[in-house]
Amino acid sequence: MGYIEALRQIVGHRRLILNGSCAVLVNADGALLMQQRNEPAKRWGLPGGLMELGETTRETVVREVAEETGMRLDASALTLLNVYSGEGMRTAANGDQFDMVTTAYYAEHVTGTPQVADAESLQYRWVPFDQLPTNIPAAHRHAIADYLARAGR
Repeated sequence: MGYIEALRQIVGHRRLILNGSCAVLVNADGALLMQQRNEPAKRWGLPGGLMELGETTRETVVREVAEETGMRLDASALTLLNVYSGEGMRTAANGDQFDMVTTAYYAEHVTGTPQVADAESLQYRWVPFDQLPTNIPAAHRHAIADYLARAGR
């Protein structure tokens, strides 16, 4: 059982602050790795997930990408992009309430073929930046925009 599941056994559905990490991963063709998740509502987003006890935000994104895609990231290749918060309270499908703090990293010239490796993911695609889906979480949209600004696009 992970940290969040154990914490939820104690606090139930009460509002929590959750910390997570995501990654803007760009391949040599300049396409972005996007993940379509089961929940919520089959939205598209960046690979990543919630922090476990004892992890750094960088370790979180390396672990999550490996768990979700089967791809191994070199932690030293990740560059801090920004930290996002203040999106307001959210409620998960099971009634859990939370506020999210998301730390985003980016890496360029990423290689590998992502595979659906967990029940959270429906599919992965390398998507050109001018063809991004519209149903992307706010923090992920901000991370993509910040990456594009940094890359001069």
